[in-house]
Formats: sequence, C-alpha cells, structure tokens
Amino acid sequence: MEELSQKQKTRMNKLQKRLRREMGNAIQDFNMIEDGDLVMVCLSGGKDSYTMLEILSNLQKAAPIDFKLVAVNLDQKQPGFPEDVLPAYLNGLDIPYHILEKDTYSVVKEKVPEGKTTCSLCSRLRRGTLYGFAQKIGATKIALGHHRDDIIETFFLNMFYGGKLKSMPPKLRSDDGANVVIRPLAYSREKDILEYAEFKQFPIIPCNLCGSQENLKRKMVKQMLTQWDKQFPGRVETIFTALQNIAPSQLVDRNLFDFSALVRDEHAKPSGPVAESELPAFDYLDIDNSGHINLDNSQRIDVVQQFKP
Repeated sequence: MEELSQKQKTRMNKLQKRLRREMGNAIQDFNMIEDGDLVMVCLSGGKDSYTMLEILSNLQKAAPIDFKLVAVNLDQKQPGFPEDVLPAYLNGLDIPYHILEKDTYSVVKEKVPEGKTTCSLCSRLRRGTLYGFAQKIGATKIALGHHRDDIIETFFLNMFYGGKLKSMPPKLRSDDGANVVIRPLAYSREKDILEYAEFKQFPIIPCNLCGSQENLKRKMVKQMLTQWDKQFPGRVETIFTALQNIAPSQLVDRNLFDFSALVRDEHAKPSGPVAESELPAFDYLDIDNSGHINLDNSQRIDVVQQFKP
C-alpha cells in the first residue's frame, strides 16, 4: 500500500468518520443489528462490500451491544476469477470467513440468450445460495453492500420499466421469513465509498460477467442521475428524502389507501388552510349559478361574470 500524504490521510479520516456516522444512523434508524446477532457480511470483492466490512468492523469495536461478524464470498466460477485475492485479504483481518464455490456462471450462460442482461438470474442464484448458507451457520442477519445511489437507481428502474413504486429497503425479511437482509450503507453516497476505497487500496475484483454489459438499464439510470446531480445540485438528495416521506393518500394505489371509504363529514367545521377566519370578506356570492370569481387587492370577492345555460 502506497504511503498517503498528510492531506490524503486527513481526507480519508474525514470520509471514514462520515461513513461511520451514516452507517451508525442507518443501523439505529432501522434496528438493523441487535445484541447477540451473527451478521453474515456478503463480500463480493467490490468497493462497496469491502467498505461495508471495514466500517462494520470499526463500529463493532465501539458498539454498546455485542454482535459477531462473519465474511462470506461466493465464487461463482466466472472465467478468470482470481481465487487467491479475497482469502489473502481476509487472512489479514481478525474476522472469520468462508469462501463458497458454486458454478452459477454456467447456469446463467446456458439460460440467458447472448446479448441479454444476466444480472437478474445471476443475482437470484447468488441470493438463494447465500440465504441457504446463512441458515446453515446460524446467521441472524445478512449484510449487503448496497448504498444510497443503488436504492435511488432501483426506484427509477422499477418505475420506468416495472410500473411499480418500489426500491431496495434498508432492512428486508425474505419471503419465507427465514432471513433478514440489512443494508448498512443505505445512507452513504457511492462517490464517498469510491473515494474511500481508493484511499484504502482495496484489492477490487471486477465482475466480468455483468460489468461488461454496456447497455444495462441500471447504467442508463445512473447516467441520468449523474447528469441531474451536475445540473441540479441537491436533487438526488431530495429524491432520497422523498423516499422516506411517503404520503399514501396522495398517490393512486387503492390497495395502499382506501379511497372508496372517504366521505364528507357533514358536521365538520373548516380548519387549517380553509378555516373561516382565513377567508377574505366578500359582498355576495351567487352559489346557485356558476360564475367567474375575481379576488382583487381589497380582498373582496365578487361574481364578475355569470355563465348561464
């Protein structure tokens, strides 16, 4: 590892503190980790999972609760996968680990036509293997390295191509109820993770199976968000805030909100922005006939034109 300058060390420490704070807030907000948990940290060899493992390990040492970490990598037998990289890295850490081997690559190449996106099938096969292994070792939580940008991108992917308003939740229970998935980096930005990984010089392993597909829809959404971030600073932050402030009654999902049960309360008195005290004075208003109403500077309401059939 190359020696960092004092300026670089200061910047790296600042990034680490930010990532620790954001991860700590995410863990607390969603009750991700509890006393006695065994957290299975899924390590892919990418910048996100390396960063997640390191920050989780740092937090573990200072946490007011007792929990254990175990790192797990799934070798999917992709051609040219450097099998020695992760064991060499993990051997230098005080964290137990497992390297699993399962040839999902051949399955994906057999099932998915040439030129089609492989990510969906690949991730399903990987998820099934990891879920099963988590139960085998008694892991109570499965930690994935998805960050804030992944969550926002997934939201737009589902909206643009799936017709659904959904994303990646920071905490998720599997459909069968047997596993709980957590995303400790849910509040962290990808650019911060990338910069931190470069400072730490993690031994990154690229995904040659899906990373070579230049026309992935996710990549197009990422480009769109990157452009927005440059053109309209703060917009991406606002989108993430919006995902935390859902108003079901202001959408159109009849399963989420019972619109059919909404009826007028005949005995209710106006309140809030339409309270009687908020209304301006008026001379007259002919409610028996529709009319064009003009509100002038004197705050008087007059029917200035009536429309009669």
